[in-house]
Parts: sequence; structure tokens; C-alpha cells
Amino acid sequence: MRSSFLRAVALSAVGLLSAPCWAAAPFVQDVIASGLDNPRGISFDNHGHLYVAEAGKGGDTGKCIMGGEGEVCLGYTGALTRIDKTGTLPPRRVVRHIPSLANSEGGGAAGLVDVTFGPWGVAYGVIGLGADPAVRATLGKAGDYLGHVVVFTPFGVAIPIADVARHEQRQNPAGGTIDSNPYGIEAQFLRQIVADAGGNSLIEVLPGGRTRTLAVFPPVPAPDPSGAIIPAQPVPTAVTQGPDGFLYVGQLVGFPFPAGGASVFRIPPEGGTPQVYATGFTNIVDIAFGLSGELYVLEISSRGLLVGPPGQLIRVDPNGTRTVLADGLMFPGGIAVDRDGTLYVTNFGTSAGLGEVLRIVQ
Repeated sequence: MRSSFLRAVALSAVGLLSAPCWAAAPFVQDVIASGLDNPRGISFDNHGHLYVAEAGKGGDTGKCIMGGEGEVCLGYTGALTRIDKTGTLPPRRVVRHIPSLANSEGGGAAGLVDVTFGPWGVAYGVIGLGADPAVRATLGKAGDYLGHVVVFTPFGVAIPIADVARHEQRQNPAGGTIDSNPYGIEAQFLRQIVADAGGNSLIEVLPGGRTRTLAVFPPVPAPDPSGAIIPAQPVPTAVTQGPDGFLYVGQLVGFPFPAGGASVFRIPPEGGTPQVYATGFTNIVDIAFGLSGELYVLEISSRGLLVGPPGQLIRVDPNGTRTVLADGLMFPGGIAVDRDGTLYVTNFGTSAGLGEVLRIVQ
């Protein structure tokens, strides 16, 4: 992405939640899975089974590139992993050997970063990159996966179906430096919607691998460490469909990662100019809607990435009330809402071997 870091009740008009009131309440939080490698997006299939996208920990193939945070090297250590919601059984990697780029310690990986399930229960994922797509030429077969949307077969295989990074390379919708890091994905009828955190754009994937720009996101004015106001990159990281059928996108906001500078945008289903739906967040990494129209916002850092942890999970009720459901999170990566309202969050999402899944009961 163009930064140093790599989804309300149905509405008839845009709601701007810019002056929130806050509430506090006790919530139960349990670790139900551990030992994961850079766990990011998390999602339920149509039968209520829970899956996590593990970005992997890179490897020692000897093929390396310069990413946004330094050199990252290729390995086939990413996975799509099934999680037991009770925490009784260990995580089970149902699709293995997915390309992964990570630093020498296996951290901060680009790999399988999100998973979603379509109308017929078909599983789709998106594999990140975090660089100019041209560098893939040096990575051999892995270049056919990085920066792509993939479909998962019942036989445990990931098949690339669309090259989102090539869309950035050819069209560069937001202008500026060519950089692609597909990060969030939403599957719908005969299409998938991808938030390209590097390209600052929202991309539609159609049958046959065709791609189309649905929206681009504007820079965010922010003070750098010297106090000068600079245009921070918007960095869209998450996309979901709202109860009203519109698309909702959460943004990280790049350097200097301003506290309170991130927003959730609302976009017509067929694309258009993003409109601010809710604002005043910090470094959003994922969003989701609950069963009663409430919006859940997951912040990778609640104080800004220049400061670092902790991250937090916020519920925004349809009336605008905001409640912190979990604080003290360590680089969380994704959120999913179960049919009974229980929340599941990936934690330690930028670390190899330390990744967790948390269960949060409201």
C-alpha cells in the first residue's frame, strides 16, 4: 500500500457519525486458537464454520524483493485455516502452500490476507503484494498468485482467477506511484469486490477475471512529525456490503497515521464517489456489520501506528453510540460476526507463530 503499513441499519441517505457518544460495558474475551502465522481476515462459511487467512511467514527460497518496510523473501507458508469456535480442537490448515512474502523474522507478511464466501458457499481469497506489480517477474510461479483473487476448491487448492495488481499496473486509477496491495475482499453474485490498499482504489472482479474500478479514495490532510500538513495516503483496507446493499470501506490512512483520521466510506453498489459514513477512527484494518445494523470497526492501532499498539474493537450502534468492546489488542487483523452475535477477532496479525483468534461475547 502507499504507506509503510502494508465492514447500520438500512439507510435511504448517507449518515455521518462524526460526533460520537461513548458507552462502556464488560465483555468476555477468550483465546480459542493460537500458533498462527500472520493471521488476518476471518470469515464464516454458509454452514457457520470459521476460517482464517494466514498470510504465512515467507521463507528461504532465495527469492526476495523490497517491500514497503524493507526486504521480504518468498516462501510457501500461507494457509486457509479452519478454526474450532469452541477452542477445543487445534486450528486445521485446509489449504496450504500459499505464496507468502515476509521479513527475516517471518513478520509483516504479504500473503493470503482475507477470505470470504460467496452466495453458493464458494470460498474466495485475496493475496497481497505491497509493491510495484512489476517485481513479480522475479518471483517465478508465485507471481501468478501475489496480487490476485483466488478461489478455493473443495480439494484444498487455491486457483488464481483475477489479477488485481495488474489492474493497478495498467490503469493506476488513483494516480501517483504504481503500487498494489489487495487487502480486503467481499464476494457477491457473479463478482468480487477488492480493496486495494496500495492502489487506493476499490476494484470489481467480474467473470473471466475482468476488472473494473468502482471508486478511488482521496488523500487525508494530516500533520507530519514536524507539524506540517501533508496529504496522507487513504489506504483502504476492508470492504463489506451493508444492510442497505451499499458497499462500505474502512481505511487505514498512511504516514503519519493520524489518530482520529480514518473513516468508513459508503459507495453505491455499482461504484461512484466515496461518501463518509462514519469518521474519527484510527488505522482501521477491518469492518463488519452485525445482525441489528450495528457497525464493528477494528483498529490495528488506536493511537496511530507511529505510536504502536494497542488496537481496539469498536461497536457503532445505529443511533451513533460507540462502545469499545476490546482494548489492548496487539496488531489485530480481522473480525467476523457469528449468527448469535459472538465476535471473532484475529490478534498478533503481523507475527509468525504468535497469531491468535479471540472470541468476544457481548
